Amino acid sequence: MEKHIEQVRNHETKQVNQAVVKLDAKALVTGQPVYTEDLAPADCLVVKVLRSPHAFAKITSINKEIAMKVPGIACILTYEDVPQKRFTMAGQSYPEPSPYDRLILDQYVRYVGDPVAIVAGETEKAVERAIKLIKVQYEVLEPVLEFEKAMEHPSCIHPEDNYHVNFDIGNDVAHNLCSSESFAHGDVNAAFEASDVMVEHTYHTKANNQAMMETFKTYSYLDYNGRLNVVTATQIPFHVRRILAHALDIPKSKIRILKPRIGGGFGAKQTVVSEPYPALVTLKTGRPARMFFTRTEAFMASTSRHEMKVTVKVGADKDGHIKGIEVYTLSNTGAYGEHGPTTVGLSGHKTLSLYNKAEAIKFSCHVVYSNTMSAGAFRGYGATQGTFAVESAINELADKLKMDPIALRKLNMLEVGETLHGYYGEVLKSCGLPECIETGKKMIGWDKKYPSYQVAPNKVRGVGMAMTMQGSGISSIDVAEAQIRLNDDGYYTLLIGATDMGTGCDTILGQMAAECLECNLDRIVVNGVDTDQSPYDTGSYASSTTYVTGMSVIKACENLKEKMLEEASKILEVPVEDLIFEGHQITTADSKAVISIDTLAQKAVVGSHECLKAHASHSSQVSPPPFMAGFAEVEVDQETGHIEVVDYVGVVDCGTVINTSLARIQAEGGIAQGIGMALYEDITYTETGKMRNNTFMQYKIPTRLDVGNIRVAFESSYEPTGPFGAKSIGEVVINTPSPAIAHAVHNATGVWVRTLPITPEKILFGEKDDK
Repeated sequence: MEKHIEQVRNHETKQVNQAVVKLDAKALVTGQPVYTEDLAPADCLVVKVLRSPHAFAKITSINKEIAMKVPGIACILTYEDVPQKRFTMAGQSYPEPSPYDRLILDQYVRYVGDPVAIVAGETEKAVERAIKLIKVQYEVLEPVLEFEKAMEHPSCIHPEDNYHVNFDIGNDVAHNLCSSESFAHGDVNAAFEASDVMVEHTYHTKANNQAMMETFKTYSYLDYNGRLNVVTATQIPFHVRRILAHALDIPKSKIRILKPRIGGGFGAKQTVVSEPYPALVTLKTGRPARMFFTRTEAFMASTSRHEMKVTVKVGADKDGHIKGIEVYTLSNTGAYGEHGPTTVGLSGHKTLSLYNKAEAIKFSCHVVYSNTMSAGAFRGYGATQGTFAVESAINELADKLKMDPIALRKLNMLEVGETLHGYYGEVLKSCGLPECIETGKKMIGWDKKYPSYQVAPNKVRGVGMAMTMQGSGISSIDVAEAQIRLNDDGYYTLLIGATDMGTGCDTILGQMAAECLECNLDRIVVNGVDTDQSPYDTGSYASSTTYVTGMSVIKACENLKEKMLEEASKILEVPVEDLIFEGHQITTADSKAVISIDTLAQKAVVGSHECLKAHASHSSQVSPPPFMAGFAEVEVDQETGHIEVVDYVGVVDCGTVINTSLARIQAEGGIAQGIGMALYEDITYTETGKMRNNTFMQYKIPTRLDVGNIRVAFESSYEPTGPFGAKSIGEVVINTPSPAIAHAVHNATGVWVRTLPITPEKILFGEKDDK
C-alpha cells in the first residue's frame, strides 16, 4: 500500500493540478433546486423563536395561553418543555474542549437575541402573530458588556450548577473566565534584556460576521421508522448528529443528518445554530418542521468572529535578529463558550512560529464571557486576529530599526527542517515562503514603490506587506474515511463524509480519485453527505478536507485497484504480479491477456465473483502549514483620510495545487474577506447590549468595486505527507490583508492604526510617528 501511494504522489498528473470545472457548476448557475430551502416540503410547520430584549435577565414567568389561541399554531415551547442537558453547539470532535454551557431554552437569557420560546405554526404570519402575544416577565440583571472588565465584574454570566467541561481548560466561571492557557520556549525576559530595540503595543480586532449568502436553514421530519431526519446547511453533519442527540436526550441511532448544497459557511456552519429548534418541534408534534433564519437573525443570533485584544512585545538586536516575542491575547467568547478555548491558541501558535529563530517566545491568554452574541468559528480561526497583531508589530519593529521589513523577515523566519517550537513541536517538511515573498515583491513593484510615493497634491500611495501560516487539519484528531466502488457498468461511486460548502471539495476529491484510477472525472460520481450512508468525516473545517480526506480517498482508490487486479487475475488466469493497471483496462506487459474495466465491472457482479469496493480512513499526526505573503498598495487622501486599495498581491504556498481554478478563487475570496475585515466590518453594541449593525444596511462588507485589483500567484512546495504533495488553502488566504493594509496606510500617512477596521477618522486623528 505505501509503495502504491508513493507512486501516486510522484507520478506525472493528468487530473490533479488542472483547472477542472466544478461538478455542480451547471446545477448552480441554472438555478436547480439544490439548497435546503428548495428541498423542504410545503407542509412543514414554520418555526421561529421569541428572542430576549435584554442582554442579561432571568425569566420569572411566561404566559403563552393567548398565543396558543392563534389559528394555526401547533405548539409553543419554553424552557420548561425542553431537556435539561447542557451542551455545546461547537462542531468539534468528542470530547469537545468547548464547555457545555447551553440549553435549547434556558431560564436565563444572556444576550439580546437569546431564544426565549419556540413557536411553530402552519404559516409564518400565524407564528409571528403568536410571538407578539407571548407575555414574558424578566428579572433584569446587570450585563457584562465590556469584555476587558469581565473577570472583575460582579455579575456571573453562568451561575448554573450543571455547567460542564470535558477536561481542564483553565476556566473559572465564577469570574466569567471561559478558558486560559500558556506556553513558552526559552527565557523571554532574558531575551528582552539582551535586546537593543523593543516594540510593545496592543492590537484590537473586532467581531465580524461571516456574511455567507445562504443563512442558517434546516428542516426536519420523522421517517416511517420514527427516526428524526434533519436536512440542514452544515459543515459538520456527523457532529450535528452527536450534538442533537445529546441536547435532545435521544440515541444517536434515532437521528439521520442529510446535507444538500451549501451557500457558503466560512466557519459559521461549523456551529449548530438552527438545527435544534425544528428538530424539537418535530419530536413534540410528529410533523415536519422548518426554520430559516432571516438575515437579521443570522447577524444577531448566531456566532461571529472572536473580538480580541492582542498585546505583542518583541525585542531585537540592532542588526534585526529577533531575540524574543511575547503575545498575550484577551478574547471575547460572548454569552457562550463554543470555539472559545480552541480559537484563541491559534493567535499564538500560528504567528510566533513564523519567527522560529527567536531565542525565546511566550504566549498566554484569557477567554472571557460577556453578554453579547457568542463568538464561534470564522475562516482563519484566531490566526487571523493574531496575524494582524504580530505582523503589525514586526512592521513597527522594522520601522524602528530603519530596516526593510522584507529583509527583517528573511533574517528571522522559519526554514525547512526546523522544529517549530510554537507549533506543537512539529518539524517543518515543506515551505515555499521565501519564494512567495520574492514573487510578491516583484509583482507589487516593492523596490520602486516602498515605502510611498505621491500621485496627486493631496494623494499618497503606500505599500505594505505581511506573511502568514495556517494548518492542514487538526493533527491527531481529525479523521476521514472514504469509500469507492466499481459499478456494474464501469464507472465509480465515491462516498465521502466531507462537506462541500461551495469550495468545490467534491470536485477536488473526485479529481484525486480520477488521478489514482487513471480515468476521466466524468467516470467518478461523488455523493453528498448522508450520515446513514456516508463514511465518517470530522467535517469541513480547520482546512482539513484536501489534506486529510484527500489521503483517505487515495488510500481507498489504491485498495480498490489491488482488488481489481486480484479479480482480473482470476478471470484472465494470470498471476496478479504480471498485471498492469492502465485505467481503461488491465493487461500484461506483452498485451496477450487483456480485460477492459467495463468488462471486469460486468463480470464482478455475476455469479461467484466479488463486487469490487474498498474503503480507507486517514488521520495525520502532523498538520503541515501552508504559507502566504500578502502585499498591499493603498491610496490615501490626505485631506479626508479616505483609503482605497489599489492593488493586492497574494502569493500562496499550499503544496501541490490540486485544482488551479478553485485554488485561485479561494485565494481571491479570502483576500476580499480580509480587506473587508481591514477596512469595513465592525460589529458594535448599544449601551444596553443591542447589536447596532444587524443588517447589510448597517454592516458593511466590500463589493467588487471596493477591493481593488486582486492578483494571486502560487509558489508550490511539495508536502511529503499530503495527497500529491498538497497542503490546505482555505484559511491561510484571509490572514494577510489586515496587517499589510495597516502597514501600507502607515507608509502613506505615518499613522499606525492598531484597532480594526482602519477608517478615515482613525487616520486623520491618529498620532503620527516621526515619518
